[in-house]
Parts: sequence; structure tokens; C-alpha cells
Amino acid sequence: MNIPFVDLKTQYHSIKDEIHEAMNDVLENTAFVLGKRVHDFEDGFAKLHNAKFCLGTSNGTTSLHLALWALGIKTGDEVILPVNTFFATAEAVAVVGAKPVLVDNDEFYNIDVTKIEEKITPKTKMIIPVHLYGQPANVGKIREIADKNGLLMIEDCAQVHCGEFEGKRVGTFGKVGCFSFYPGKNLGAYGEAGGVITNDEELRNKMQLLRDHGSKVRYVHEVFGHNYRMEGLQGAVLGVKLKYIEKWTEMRRKNAALYNKHLAGIPQLATPKEASFAKHVYHLYVVQVENREELIKFLNSKGISTGLHYPIPLHLQKAFECYNYKKGDFPGAEAESSKILSLPMFPELTEEQIIFVADTIKEFYR
Repeated sequence: MNIPFVDLKTQYHSIKDEIHEAMNDVLENTAFVLGKRVHDFEDGFAKLHNAKFCLGTSNGTTSLHLALWALGIKTGDEVILPVNTFFATAEAVAVVGAKPVLVDNDEFYNIDVTKIEEKITPKTKMIIPVHLYGQPANVGKIREIADKNGLLMIEDCAQVHCGEFEGKRVGTFGKVGCFSFYPGKNLGAYGEAGGVITNDEELRNKMQLLRDHGSKVRYVHEVFGHNYRMEGLQGAVLGVKLKYIEKWTEMRRKNAALYNKHLAGIPQLATPKEASFAKHVYHLYVVQVENREELIKFLNSKGISTGLHYPIPLHLQKAFECYNYKKGDFPGAEAESSKILSLPMFPELTEEQIIFVADTIKEFYR
């Protein structure tokens, strides 16, 4: 049995006619950048997350940069974020000239809220919680820390479409929620795409201005901006998928429960924990295992694909040498990075496939 890590083809075939109709509409109307399909998606995505406003962007990284830029983060500022995240979170901070200040992770792979305040200095301007692997971080406590210390907060929601903290959709606990619609995400485009949501109309207007060369009227530029616009074809694809994302989310959660059931009782493997305050949407199903490299080879030999998210914590990346971090600074992230393994996870995954993965893992450890 061959089990891909992500199966985008099966999902595509299930909505193929709708996708083609939406994309053909963009082609017939030559609305290749922004346009009605993008605007309709923005309205729908904002409603999905109970936000007043959404702006489509070119990708998740530019969403982060746009939010930081619009909120005035600049050279000399410090921004607190988790050490366990994709590089883009820190990259966006560095691009605006600020310093990424890292915090170790908790048992849920997210930023450890008990270690945030010790990193706050007079230069600290913002905290960026990342809802990693699809599990919301403790944004209630983080927002409390931010308010207490007069700090801004934005959310990196790249992996948590439809995720919830204490029954409320994430993305509006901070000033801005930044999303990625990379093809492999829970809500994925057919190319690069991203978005921001906010309840702040003034901030929304500023981000809209910066997204399009500082211009509201063509060839009239009020400020220096950039080109972070969403393409019409991506808006069309995402508009179709938007109708199914809540159904697909529940399918992911069901598959995670099946994994938990069939992987139970393996002493060399730890299944992911779900926080009591969170609705985990399982962008990734991440376990911790012993003899990881050998297990990966064994699974591959049986036709099972896996992933690593992320094998090298931020502070050990070459790009971070300028910040003088060293091995041992973040023991939690370092210990987990050598054990984590992402198993196949997508809505259309069957129980038969999940049982095969579990049985193969059991066979390896036997």
C-alpha cells in the first residue's frame, strides 16, 4: 500500500468541476489580479473566522510582513516568538529590521507562556504566538501578558484554519491574524497565496494601501508600499474550497482520533496532546518516536511517506548566528526536534490506511 504524506489529487478530483468553473470565470473576465473572486473569498474567509475584514495576499510570509510593517515594527525593536516554528515567522521580523527573540516550547509544541515575560525588555514591541501543527496556542494568557506590558500581538495562523481557543476562532485575539494558503495547508490554493484578518478598520485600510504599492487609485501613490496582492485564480480556487473547509477539518480531527486509537500502547511512540482550551485542526499529526531515522526508512520501504516539521530549531539555523544563540539554549525544542515525526494526514485518509501505518510502526518496533 502506498500512502502519500499529503494527497492533493484526491481532493482536487472531488471538486474538479467547481474548480474549473471558477477558474474559467477568472479567465473569461481576465480578472487575473484581485478582482471579484478574490473579494468574494475575502468576505467569506472573514466570516469564517468571525472577523470584520480580510485581505488576500501573495503568500503567508508576505501576510506576516504586511502586518508587522503596518503596525510600525522597525529597526531596533524586539519581537518575541517561539523557537519552534517555520522560518518565515522570524524571517518577517528580520525583514522589517527588528530582532527575533525566541522562547522555548511547551508540551503542545507551542510557545511556553511561562517563559515569555522573562524575555521582555524596554525594546520589546510585540509577541507573535504561532498556532503550530494546527493546535491553537494559549492566546488568552499571551494576550494578557501583552496587555499588561503594553505590547502588540499578532497571530501566525498559517497552520490553523478554523482552529479555536475556548470556543472562539483564532486570528482575532491579536491585532492581525496572518494565514498561509500554500497548497498543502488545510485550506490550500493551487499556488502561492495568503491572507490577513483583523477587526481594526484603520489597520485594514493601512494594510490594503501597503499591499498595492501604497495606492488606492491607480497611479496615485500615497505612501511607499509593495506588491502583495492575491491572484484572481487563487481567489477562485480558495472560494470553492471555502465551502468545504469545515467538513474537511472534522475529517482531519476524526483521522487524528483514529491514529490515537490505533497507535495506543506503543511505548516507543508518543501521540500528540490536545490542550483543553484548544480545538486542534491537525494540519499535521506529529508524534515523538525512538530510532526516528531507522523508522522513516522502514516506513518508506513499505510505501508510507512522512515529514519532519521542523528538524532544526530556529536558534541553530545558520541565519541566526548573528543573534549569538547556542546549542542548549532551548532544551525543550532541541529534545523534541530529534524525535518528532509527521505521519500522513489529510481529510481523505482512510481508516484502512491509518491502520496500515500503525501496524507498520508496530512491526518496526517488534
